[in-house]
Parts: sequence; structure tokens; C-alpha cells
Amino acid sequence: MIGIDAAAAEASAGAGAGADALYDDDGPTAFELEQLCALALSSSGIEDGHVAIELVGEDRIRDLNRDHRGVDAPTDVLSFGVDENGPCAGPREVGDIVICPAHTEDLREAVVHGALHLSGMDHERDDGEMLALGAELMRWVR
Repeated sequence: MIGIDAAAAEASAGAGAGADALYDDDGPTAFELEQLCALALSSSGIEDGHVAIELVGEDRIRDLNRDHRGVDAPTDVLSFGVDENGPCAGPREVGDIVICPAHTEDLREAVVHGALHLSGMDHERDDGEMLALGAELMRWVR
């Protein structure tokens, strides 16, 4: 079974808004995001483990993008795998998905995209499989 926690972090002081400003009243609920993440992971063979989904402000996503990818600019979604290299001592920690709603057209697509990255897929290195699977999953849930 996959355990997923979705939460909004405090927006950075520079953004001038708290966590409530990160959610769109018309957007998906935390439960919907968790279900989409589980669907994407199970479609790529991951049936157990834990994932954290965090919604952050522009300053935080920029810091993470700079520190981990060397790109000093905000982005839509980043994924950080945890237990990627073989067995682990306790329950599997699949990883974290960090999303900046201000740079994301669709939170649902961002969650699916991030989860597929956690499963080991990479659209920058494959022949379109990751993006095709993501598009197919989105067609299923619309």
C-alpha cells in the first residue's frame, strides 16, 4: 500500500502569502492529489511505500531548483527520490514531490509528473514514454 501525505508549506516571506494562498478554491483537494499520485506510482509498478507532496512558494522552489539542479529559477515541480537504491531497513520512503502552484497550470498533472519521476522515469532521457504515460493517466481521470 502506498501512503501519501499532501500539505502546503508556508510561503516564503518574500512571497508575502501564507499556505492558504497556495491553494486554489477550484483546484484539487489533498485527497485527490494523493489518489493521483498513487495511480501514477502503481501504473509504473510501485505498490508500496510513502510519498510526501508539498506545495511551496516561488522562493522555496527556486532555492531547491538552484541547490539540486543548478538552475537559479523557479519551476513547476521537483521530485526527490529517497529509497531508490535497493532494499531499506523499514517501510520504503519513495520520496518527495515539491510543487509550486504559481508555476503550475494544473496541480493534477504536476503530481502525476512528479510521481512518474519518483518511479524512475525521465522525460529528458527516454523516447517520450514518460510524457505519454502521464497524458494517458490524465485522460483516465478527466
